[in-house]
Amino acid sequence: MVNNYDWFKDFNFLDFIRDVGKYITVNYMMSKDSVQNRLESGMSFTEFSYQLVQGYDFYHLNQSKNVKLQMGGSDQWGNIVTGTELIRKKSGNEVFALTAPLLKKADGGKFGKTESGNIWLDKQKTSPYKFYQFWLNASDADAVRYIKVFTFLDETAIETLIGTHSEAPHLRLLQKRLAQELTCMVHGQQDYEFALNASQILFSENTADALKNLSEQELLDVMDGVPLFEIAAEKIQSGISLIALLSETKIFESKGKAKEMTQSGGVSINKSKISDIDYLVESKDLLNNKYILVQKGKKNYHLVVVQ
Repeated sequence: MVNNYDWFKDFNFLDFIRDVGKYITVNYMMSKDSVQNRLESGMSFTEFSYQLVQGYDFYHLNQSKNVKLQMGGSDQWGNIVTGTELIRKKSGNEVFALTAPLLKKADGGKFGKTESGNIWLDKQKTSPYKFYQFWLNASDADAVRYIKVFTFLDETAIETLIGTHSEAPHLRLLQKRLAQELTCMVHGQQDYEFALNASQILFSENTADALKNLSEQELLDVMDGVPLFEIAAEKIQSGISLIALLSETKIFESKGKAKEMTQSGGVSINKSKISDIDYLVESKDLLNNKYILVQKGKKNYHLVVVQ
């Protein structure tokens, strides 16, 4: 229920200031670490006054829902205790604040809905495959922290896993177990197995048949973030040479580059390597009657959408 600003629908700024401002002084707001740490670099009025809004939200929830505890990351401590102070002064009710150390990603950013590159528990916002890949791609240092915080594995199991991983870090056993535990916990065994199979489709050889068995939504989930290119349906129906497809879609900058890489075995269509520069791409090559997966080298994927 935290940050449920339903009271904000009929918000009047002057009434808000009169109602809240007389209880919370500027000196009190300035004393917060979140404010002190930003004074030199600059802080907008919106950021400065946010603690009043969050504090009043806690007050509203306490009054209307009898909420007694607000939880958050350690960076929210100042905002939360502003709420406890406001409640104490306005109503005299006893409420509590609980914060946990802020967990950051490898790039230094925090986990939060306003940050880029975050994952969601809702599969409509972050597919199970992308969710699985997020944990699988964690750095060794992050994986050690994450598996202690986000899983229910006991201490002995975690220490054993970390020790085994350190002996052969290239196998990424720690990341694989982390991804398994969290994907099963959030999405279930079936979605975990799909994510695992999807990863094998992209990063393993001889998976052309498995790729063809994916539904359209599963295919799009697996290819989330892969560059998309378009080509007219009539060109596929009448047949188009592989080299023409690669150049017309701009996957290769020129026919010469496309020929060179194809002849050297660096081009695959739907996970099947094609070295014949005269290969004709037709309707039989479509996945779900609409897509063609083009692979340049080992890791560069491109999805052609037939319109």
